[in-house]
Amino acid sequence: MTLHDFIRAMPKVELHVHLEGSTQPEAVLHLANKHGIQLPADSVEGIREWYTFRDFPHFIEIYLKISECIRTVEDIEWLGREFLRGQAAQNIRYTEFIYTPYNHFQQKGLSGDEQLNALNRARAWAQQELGIHSAMILDIDRMVRPEEGMWTAELAVRFKNNGVVALGIGGNEVGYPCSLFRTAIDYVRAHGLVCIPHAGETVGPESIWDALAVCDPPRLLHGVRCIEDAALTAELARRQIPLDACPTSNLCLGVYDSFASHSLPALLDAGLNLTINSDDPPMFNTNLTEEWLRCADAFGWGTALIERLTLNAIRGSRQSAEYQAQMEFELKAEFARLRDQYGV
Repeated sequence: MTLHDFIRAMPKVELHVHLEGSTQPEAVLHLANKHGIQLPADSVEGIREWYTFRDFPHFIEIYLKISECIRTVEDIEWLGREFLRGQAAQNIRYTEFIYTPYNHFQQKGLSGDEQLNALNRARAWAQQELGIHSAMILDIDRMVRPEEGMWTAELAVRFKNNGVVALGIGGNEVGYPCSLFRTAIDYVRAHGLVCIPHAGETVGPESIWDALAVCDPPRLLHGVRCIEDAALTAELARRQIPLDACPTSNLCLGVYDSFASHSLPALLDAGLNLTINSDDPPMFNTNLTEEWLRCADAFGWGTALIERLTLNAIRGSRQSAEYQAQMEFELKAEFARLRDQYGV
């Protein structure tokens, strides 16, 4: 047996993955046919070709079309089930997924409470039927007005003890720092909820410094461009703030030319706390399993490092210390069993 077999079989944790951005070609076709919405292609193969990453505007075009195909709360629950089914199929035991409810309120008038109740039904079903635990990060798209961001912040606080574990700040970093949404961020923090922003992918260290100052985040989504600033790298290493890295996403968005030029090895050498994630998997022709396979091949990672980064993820999750300890115990036992089984 090979390291690849081990990676496919191993238990996994994913913290940086978008629900809408995980919509598989089969799912978007199903929803489009259900609601009579025309897509650029009418076959799975055609949709998969359309999904192929070209540039950021094309990526946004696909994202908005997927959002258009999601018309009802029943669609949201169904999509939640499909997403969690796909996560469970990779042996992902715990996942925190990012969801942008304001889009569906703005486009179709679906209330935030209805949307999250639907996703909570999907989460309960997946936990019961598939054994996968999950939680939600509610995302503010940086391109909405700050007062619109408050809509998401208030919804996140209402569901603080009902599936939501953080407020997120996502979307285009260029020209849209976290500080634009200081009121929403301060609001959730005053109500005991953290903010986990995207920072340091399409914009460099200045985006991360802004996120640290405004959000005081327990984790950062991306953050890999901290390596361009020695003081920032040292600060993140000192504070051991997890960076939820998405290597293939970074390549598609032109942050790095190839895995060989990616900063992950340098970040590890600098003592940073990393996790591995897939971001918007079908749009980047990946998933979490593929991310691990690609990293192992590109960087020569072995089972010890893969286990360590997986444990980083469960320790960085927004679950209780008791839950984290139990999951860590189970993950370590499973990794040990698989190492013996596969001889790696």
